[in-house]
Parts: sequence; structure tokens; C-alpha cells
Amino acid sequence: MPGETLRSGRAFDRLINFSDAVVAVAVTVLVLPIADITLSRGEDTVWEVLGNHAGEIITFFFTFFVVAIMWLTHNRFMNQLRGYDGVIFWLNTAWLSIIAFLPVTSALYSDPGWDGTGGWFSGWTLDGSGMLYWGSLSLICFIITLMSLRARSNTHLYDPEQARLWSWREISRGWIYAVYFLIIGVVSLFSAGIAAYLPLGLIVLPFLLKREDSSSDTD
Repeated sequence: MPGETLRSGRAFDRLINFSDAVVAVAVTVLVLPIADITLSRGEDTVWEVLGNHAGEIITFFFTFFVVAIMWLTHNRFMNQLRGYDGVIFWLNTAWLSIIAFLPVTSALYSDPGWDGTGGWFSGWTLDGSGMLYWGSLSLICFIITLMSLRARSNTHLYDPEQARLWSWREISRGWIYAVYFLIIGVVSLFSAGIAAYLPLGLIVLPFLLKREDSSSDTD
């Protein structure tokens, strides 16, 4: 089947470079919603201005770091391959499309509203924007997990030097993050205030799902 044709060498390098470029542009565009924040001369201090736009600023930094971590996961996965097939290509394309769409979901989720308040910790968000934002993050995790599943079931895609046993943590990590982000999105439909604090769980998850040391585990 065409989807099983292995493309390696320069073609694979170009796919990786293209993916890196899309992610780089996406994280750069994230700053646009807060780039126009200005200090009202004679009325506010810089701290008041930052406080008034806290939701937008928090959303920017959170999304930036999450995308950086997702890129790291993607980079680790791609470094383990010796090439890609049609399925990996289209899954990677879908992954990049959601990454590129994140600046839109981030801007909607951190929209301060008509009164200049709202956003992350205010308890007010545009209806459905929380589900769109967290659902997008969930979908990103879900797609990269499908890519990993595809590669594990087609071992010819892997670099022979990367051959190793997969622990339950590595197999389930992507699913757990996808479900966790989705849960936050669902909760945001009912209580944006509660949903704003659920990401604190992401501090604990990395410790619970920490990689097991292995001499054959190479990033």
C-alpha cells in the first residue's frame, strides 16, 4: 500500500525541518494578543495594566510552555524513527494544523470581555472557548499518541539503534494527558473558575509518569 512506503534520508529531514518551522511560527504568533497591551498614561501603573490583562498573560505563558513540551515529545519521537510512511505524514500534518491553530484558541480563551476583566482566573470566559482551548491540547496529545502507536506497530519505521522495551508509562502517557486536558475542557463548560485551577495537576503528572531509567533509552 502507498501508505506503507518508507521515506527516509533527505525527505525525512525536510519533514522534521518543516514541522519545527510550523511550531516555531505558532509559538511566536501566541504573543500577538498581548502585544498591544499598553499603559494608559497618567491613569494606571504598569502593575495595574498587567493585572488587568493577567488572564491573557497567564494563558500566553502556559500555552508557550505546553507547546514547548509537546514539541520536545514530538522531537523525541521523530528522533527515534529512520523514516516515515503515509500514515505518519498525515498524522503529523494533523498535529501541526492543531498546533498552528492554538494561537486562535488561546486568544479566545483569554479574551478579557467587554468590561476588561475575565480570562484565566476570573471565572468568566467566552462560552465554549475553554472547551475549544483544552480540547485542542487534548487533540494534540491524542494525535502524537496515534503516531507513536503507528510506529510501534510498524517497527520498520524505527531506527534499529532505538529498539527498546516500552514501559506502561510510555505507552499510556499520551492517553492520560489527552484525557486530562479533555476533562478540563468539559469542566470549563460548567465552571470556568474551577477549570482554571485544574492545570495545577500537570505539576504532579510528570512525576507519576516519569520515564523509567534504561540504558537503551536514547532521546
